[in-house]
Amino acid sequence: MAFTIDFLDDGRVLECETTVDGAVATERGDYTPRFYVAARNPDDDIDLTALRSFYDQHPDVVATKMVTRRPGFRRDKESVLAVDVGHIDCVTPLAQQARQLNMYPVGDLACFNVDFSREFRYCLEEDVDPTRTNELSTLRLSVPVTETSNDSYGGLSVAGDTVTGSPTDILTAVQAALENQNPDILVCSTSEIIPTLYEMAAAASVDEFTLSRWSGVDYQQLASRSTYSSYGRVGHSPARYNVPGRAIIDESNTFFYGETNLDGVLDLVSRSKKPVQELAWASIGNVLTAIQICEAHDRGVLVPWNSWRHEFYKPMGTLHDADRGGFIFAPEVGVHEDVHELDFSSLYPNIICTRNVSPDVIRCDCHSDREDVPGLGYSICDERGYLVDVLQPIIDARDEIKAAIRHEKCQDNSDKDRLAELEGRSGALKWILVACFGYQGFSNAKFGRIECHEAINAYAREILLTAKQRLEAGGWRVVHGIIDSIWVTTDPDVDDEDREDLNALATEITEDVEIRLEHEAHYDWVAFVPQRESDAGALTKYFGKVAGNNDFKIRGIEARQRSTPAFIKDVQRSCLERLDVTQSPDAVLDCLQDAIKRLHSRTVPVEQLVERNRVSKPQRATRRTHRTWQR
Repeated sequence: MAFTIDFLDDGRVLECETTVDGAVATERGDYTPRFYVAARNPDDDIDLTALRSFYDQHPDVVATKMVTRRPGFRRDKESVLAVDVGHIDCVTPLAQQARQLNMYPVGDLACFNVDFSREFRYCLEEDVDPTRTNELSTLRLSVPVTETSNDSYGGLSVAGDTVTGSPTDILTAVQAALENQNPDILVCSTSEIIPTLYEMAAAASVDEFTLSRWSGVDYQQLASRSTYSSYGRVGHSPARYNVPGRAIIDESNTFFYGETNLDGVLDLVSRSKKPVQELAWASIGNVLTAIQICEAHDRGVLVPWNSWRHEFYKPMGTLHDADRGGFIFAPEVGVHEDVHELDFSSLYPNIICTRNVSPDVIRCDCHSDREDVPGLGYSICDERGYLVDVLQPIIDARDEIKAAIRHEKCQDNSDKDRLAELEGRSGALKWILVACFGYQGFSNAKFGRIECHEAINAYAREILLTAKQRLEAGGWRVVHGIIDSIWVTTDPDVDDEDREDLNALATEITEDVEIRLEHEAHYDWVAFVPQRESDAGALTKYFGKVAGNNDFKIRGIEARQRSTPAFIKDVQRSCLERLDVTQSPDAVLDCLQDAIKRLHSRTVPVEQLVERNRVSKPQRATRRTHRTWQR
């Protein structure tokens, strides 16, 4: 199967696949991407003849025809206009013209299947599976941070070996590595390595240098660098490049490869139909959207260009009840002994699948008299929602992978490569499951619906309350609970012989709510800390000693934070160790006092006092972000 899809400037498409004999390219010169136009409102009787006539006369349009498709999950099949385009770069401009023409009232037309990424569109429309059939080889190119902005490199790491010298020496080493290893994937520390090497070759008159597998085609720039703002932070998006015949993974612009590994990336390639290169730079939401688009495509449902789903009408009381998150039990501040942590496995994704929460079936007209969602009264259709078909295979696959990981770790001579593969795949799937809930409330989601977001939270609140009540009835006391996790200890008012076994209770709760409640950890003691400006317990800040293990679980406090200097982390961990051994606050204070004396005596190395913060504003609008602690 093709692992890269290259679009050449002359309109040709190259499908590159790996075989036992090496890479093979198949040339396609007849590919015509397609988008659709339909009435925005299904009740409107709009004649598309005039629009079709306009496109038939357009030089960038190859053909048009009327076809039968579903413009939405809640719409039946209807006649829509399909427009086949001569070049992939013309899809968006042509779709924009449909909305700008004066022949139809503004807002009456809607365009579909417009803003797909290039390789993903090709795989979807041509039914090409980008899943690997053979192992993909990689070659890593890395440049020191100090040279990333230079027009020419004085040193470059090629497959782990540092090469220095003249530009010709460096280019020769790169070319030799390409010829010897013939890699399918180039892993670059920064995408700017690609154009810089070509600029070095031009300046040094090295005409034969190329990173491409195919002669006559060097590299292409797919996107320019840009700056963006997200959640109050300013981010930088590097330029993206393409080398025909090889996939590019830019380590400075990849989420899944950075958070997992190549095996995690390849697992999602098989589920999303996004080839390696596109998946490497894609965000979690982008990949989740691709998986949902594949499901919509299989059901004959078109993908809207812009989201226009209105929120269903609801009374003010319902709106008030619905606008809440998951349930939280305020933690009891202080140290608690013999504490057990229980977690619901993938709670929100499992709620979606076990309760059939999906945008296409929630608040359906056919069951409007039912009140299925607790506290909100929303109905949910008996017909299986598309979101269940998207997530259930991912949930099942991750459960199988986690079981394989546990089995591998129990082996005396565990296979480290196999374990790394499993953990990479598990991590990649975890991120998709984490994002699926929030995506339902995202205003720009292709298929999201706020009522799904509200219903999932409502079910989650009921499930956590059910677990609390059953655990307390079984002789356990809840000391903290948040969203999908609950911490319990023995209830001192209940005799040991009357207290029910915790594992048996977890099994009973699992059967009751249809979502597995797992025993996450047992602690000798756990401390829940107060908030900075009140005595109330901080919801996500705690630390505890894991039972039977010489280790601590730390969440939220400074020792866990990336911006904390090494000295502060070491002091905090020393305090935890002293608390575990002595159970004495005075001993912890003595440890802290010793650290303060070391600061005052100026014996702490300065590199251990450096604090690092992320820049959240343009450079000119902020002060220095790297500083040392005052002595």
